[in-house]
Amino acid sequence: MGEFMGTMVMILLGNGVVAGVLLKRSKAEGAGWLTITTAWGIAVFAGVVTSTAWGSSDAHLNPAITVAAAIITGDAHKLAVYIPAQILGAIVGAFLVWILFLPHWAVTEDADAKLGCFCTSPAIRKPLANVTAEIIGAFVLFLVISAILSKALGPNGLAVGLSPFLVGFLVWGIGMSLGGVTGYAINPARDLGPRIAHALLPIAGKGDSDWGYAWVPIVGPIVGTVLAACLIRFFN
Repeated sequence: MGEFMGTMVMILLGNGVVAGVLLKRSKAEGAGWLTITTAWGIAVFAGVVTSTAWGSSDAHLNPAITVAAAIITGDAHKLAVYIPAQILGAIVGAFLVWILFLPHWAVTEDADAKLGCFCTSPAIRKPLANVTAEIIGAFVLFLVISAILSKALGPNGLAVGLSPFLVGFLVWGIGMSLGGVTGYAINPARDLGPRIAHALLPIAGKGDSDWGYAWVPIVGPIVGTVLAACLIRFFN
């Protein structure tokens, strides 16, 4: 339940800002990349604290993080529970974004902008370059999260209550520094769940859900976090 609720809140706030910036006649229309990346950082913070409060001691909100954590700990039993909860939470969060902006879909003509309110797409479509960008972004995500929680910084890492803030800042930084290439999914659930919602929902004037690209924000983040986890295990 914690992974579900946390991911739902994260997607509601994260995809909500994208919709606010891209959809016509929103008061945030045209607010730009800095607004999107900042709000996504806050969305991750909000998702982490919600997930923790609702019972997940891990607050992964991300299948790639769950896979990497299984490599670090050698315990894979959470995969079958966390990952479905994360994807379902992402679907519900995307559904809530659709409800929230319901009048705006019909007045927005750009089908690609509507798709962008749900899932990521590359600035320049070059699959190898795109998946490499997602690998690097997710590698940094897991490497730095592991550093935040490292006992080298204290018996329990940095102060437990500070960690969600720092992870939010980290995602904000990744978005500003690395996100302009692919929209920085760095999370398979963040992209796959809303893409499923886009495919299923009766969104006014929508185009296709671009399933030909969907493998990139799934494979890239998993490869990136697994590489980071293997590096950490090797040196520890």
